[in-house]
Order: sequence, then C-alpha cells, then structure tokens
Amino acid sequence: MDLTDGPGEEEFRARLREWLGGVLPTLPPKPDPLDWPGRRAYDCGWQRRLYDAGYADVHWDASPTQRLIFLEETERAGAPYVGANFVGLLHAGPTIAAEGTAGQRERWLPPVLRGDEVWCQGFSEPDAGSDLAGLRTRAVRDGDAYVVSGSKIWTSHAEVADWCELLVRTDASGPKHRGITWLAMPMDAPGITVRPLRTLAGSTEFAEMFLDEVRVPVANRVGDENDGWRVTMVTLSFERGTAFVGEVVACRRVLAELAGAARKNGTWDDPVVRRRLGRLSAEFRALWRLTQWNVSEAQAVGGVPGIGGSVFKLRYSHARQELYDAAAEVLGPDALDLGREWNLDRLSSLSYTIAAGTSQIQRNIVAERILGLPKGR
Repeated sequence: MDLTDGPGEEEFRARLREWLGGVLPTLPPKPDPLDWPGRRAYDCGWQRRLYDAGYADVHWDASPTQRLIFLEETERAGAPYVGANFVGLLHAGPTIAAEGTAGQRERWLPPVLRGDEVWCQGFSEPDAGSDLAGLRTRAVRDGDAYVVSGSKIWTSHAEVADWCELLVRTDASGPKHRGITWLAMPMDAPGITVRPLRTLAGSTEFAEMFLDEVRVPVANRVGDENDGWRVTMVTLSFERGTAFVGEVVACRRVLAELAGAARKNGTWDDPVVRRRLGRLSAEFRALWRLTQWNVSEAQAVGGVPGIGGSVFKLRYSHARQELYDAAAEVLGPDALDLGREWNLDRLSSLSYTIAAGTSQIQRNIVAERILGLPKGR
C-alpha cells in the first residue's frame, strides 16, 4: 500500500496542523503527573476536543496514511497523549469494534470517542503474568449474569476507570486456552476493591484489583463463552501492533532533543556518544517503517494487526530503553534529577520489556509463528 501523501492526505495534514496551532494554546495547564483524577479529567477533555473537531475516531476509522499523519502531527506539535484513554481507545475499543455486537458497539464506542468513559485492562494475575492463559479468576453463570471472583494485578488505570476489559475462566475442565471469556465489567459494581500500585516514578497508573462475587451481565460478554482467548488475541494484536505507534514519533523527537543537548554540554565531542545516537536514529527510522508496514497490512486484512506487531513490540521495547540509557549518559549527574522529564521517562521505559507481553513471550511468538520453529518442550 502506498503511504506517501496524496492530495487528500496533504489537505488532511494541513487542516490538522492548522487546528492544532489554534487549539493547543487554549488548553489548561497539565495536571500533576501523580494526580490521576486530574489527569483523567485533562485527558478526557482533550479527547472531547478531538471529538468535536472530527478527529476522535482516527485510530479506528481512517486510512493508514491519515492515522500516521495524525500521530506525526500531534506529537510534533506537543499535543496531549491519549493518557487515561489508552485502554479504551487503543485496546478495548478496537476489540469491541471488531468482535462486539451492533448493540455493544453502539453502547460502548461513542462514550470512548467522546471522552465520557475510561477503560482499564484486567488481564494479568499474580500467578499468571506471562502465562496469561493460566489465569484463575473464575466466572460462574447464574441466570443472566456471571458471578466473578478472583484478583488481577497491573490493572491499567483501574482507579479512574468506568469499565474494565476483563478475562475470566468460565470452564476449568478443558485445555486452559479454551475456557476463557472476555467480559466488559462496570467498575462501580459491588464487590470490586482497587488498590493502587506506586511505580518507581511515584505514579499510580497500575493497581491490584480484587473481585468478590461481582455480578457482570451476560450481555457484557464480547464473543462466545469460552472463546475469550481468540478475542484476547485480537486485543493483544492491537496492543502490540498499533497502540505504541505514537510513541515511536515521540522517541524520534526525544532523540533530536538529546542530540541538541549533547552539542550544548560537550558530550557530542565523544565519538562513542555520536555513534550511539546515530545508531538509535537508524533504529527508530526502521521502526517507523515497520509501523507503516504493520498499519498498512492491518488495513488490508480488515483492520486487525497481524503477528508482525510482536516484532515491533520486541524491538521497540529495547530501543526505548537504549534511548533513555543514552539520555542518562548525555545528562551525566543530572540523570539523577527526577524533576527532569527524560529521567521519569527512563524509569517508565524499564517496564516496556514486560508490559503488553514480555520480550521472552514475543520471541516465542516470532520464533513459532513467523519463523516456523518448533515449540519448546
């Protein structure tokens, strides 16, 4: 697929750039990074502005070229990131769009696009992290509801969420991959306890979540009962294939700023530093091309990213860590100052080889599903 700008894309880019130039100076000050209720309000306010301007559904209902233009231009302009809307816009929303009924799409998608409702992700469990199919949170059918009990961990944005994309075990008698169901759980249902987890940077975007006989309507099931593993693969394909696209643009911007800082403080004179930054520049240019390929391929097969997303996620996770290690080298002693944005980003980058599927899991996927190597015993 040709991803160069045609007349329509050039007009879209110019119109978006003009709109960003007018709206960004009118935004309120950014909230404290540790204030998640404040961040939710800020992020949802930005999403509402996108909705009113006609840009809210660019992640779902736009050509691959327009989607990439949107990410390039918003990042270059310094526009807010999706933030608290991450799960709804980039995980749950696309999954419901691909797998939900007409009624489910009508109920859940518009509030996400308007910034009215925030979603969290309830996948990982204390004893089933990388082995996601080993989850134990159980759901027992009781009339027109599932009664859910168990616990989740690393539940993204749970303390400010309205809904949770939740994986539960509905059949423990068969193979573990075949007894899982995907549910949309209202976060105000009785029996839910959320305990925020504090990260190295001091933020609480993750939480533990305890479920004590929580009733979830059967109508909130996406896909068939016990078919949740297949639906989950759709979710994870979006998470690994397209959810991090905007961050590649952000890393390229940080790399340019890092080179500028190196020239100012003299570390640019070190050939090792220059070579490291040059290699990272090539790395992120290649990742951007891979992003274009993955988005184009997804469009060609109906909108769901393929397993090439695992290649991207694996390499991007490590490249991001290498970028912020290079930033620490350029900053020197200032790398210990947590008041600097780069240093906070460096701390968050440590989680990327674990989040959305560990690097070890991604290597297995690449080996087995792309290279055709035999499964390990």
